[in-house]
Amino acid sequence: MVRIGIDIQGGDFAPEATILGSILANKELPENTKLVLLGQEKAIHEILEREKSDPGNFDIIYAEEVIGMGEHPAKTFAKKKNSSLVIGFKMLAKNEIQGFASAGNTGAMLVGTMLLIRSIPGIIRPCITACVPNVDGSTSLLMDVGINPDCRPDVLYQYAMLGSMYMENVHKVENPKVGLLNIGSEEEKGNLLTKATHELMKETEDFNFIGNVEGSDFFSANKADIIVCDGFTGNVVLKEAEAFYTLIKKRKLSDEFFERFNFENYGGTPILGVNSNVIIGHGASNKIAIKNMILHTKDVINANLVNKFTEAFKVKA
Repeated sequence: MVRIGIDIQGGDFAPEATILGSILANKELPENTKLVLLGQEKAIHEILEREKSDPGNFDIIYAEEVIGMGEHPAKTFAKKKNSSLVIGFKMLAKNEIQGFASAGNTGAMLVGTMLLIRSIPGIIRPCITACVPNVDGSTSLLMDVGINPDCRPDVLYQYAMLGSMYMENVHKVENPKVGLLNIGSEEEKGNLLTKATHELMKETEDFNFIGNVEGSDFFSANKADIIVCDGFTGNVVLKEAEAFYTLIKKRKLSDEFFERFNFENYGGTPILGVNSNVIIGHGASNKIAIKNMILHTKDVINANLVNKFTEAFKVKA
């Protein structure tokens, strides 16, 4: 039995959205997958009863403390031992659950991951990703989008390896193309980081490196399946894409392609390179986004990424 832990108290619209999303996801999950709801007893049972959803469909773990969205991640994680986040990470570390997903305090999620789950040996720094829609209907991966604002060339090289394995095993992209985000397509363009990274990547056999890509290459068909950059740059790009989508909606424009910028469609992103399956959702997640976050967690678990990363980086350590 695969068990997925859900932080019921995490997110701007918790516990309403998280419980409703869990109910929706439970209807689509296979019989060998069980959702573990971690949160305040009263809220869980009140909403399940209101929605006429059988509590027996879930495993329920009571956690009466809440780590708020604006609280200091490290201090609060250490202080609130009976919070849904802390209990969830302890269960994940003991393999009592095989995946843990939350739309709550991102900083606290990262603290819990690094304290209790830790990086896979050989991986310098884990990373998080964002999906980028392309005009042909495909999806590219942008990484890193915020964990590591300052990077070294060997860190970016490892991102390309992690991203390639993620795209192959979760998104089923064969031999994904890796591009290095730069200010020009020519090999000699860029700053010290991108020049040194390009030098590392250009002769590699670890992944399918196609060279530099530019900002104008985003959303293009058949350009790059994975776009690698430092977390500072990636976060700026991600926030601009979110702002662009918000602007389109405010202007009441409707277009099928632009709807693919809606984070609800993707639900969440895994922290790649750590010893278990941790999925971070958007803080503003509604019930649809929560449902998709849970379903993506199931896909990541089924892809057996942790073991594949561990084996791949054993040679590189």
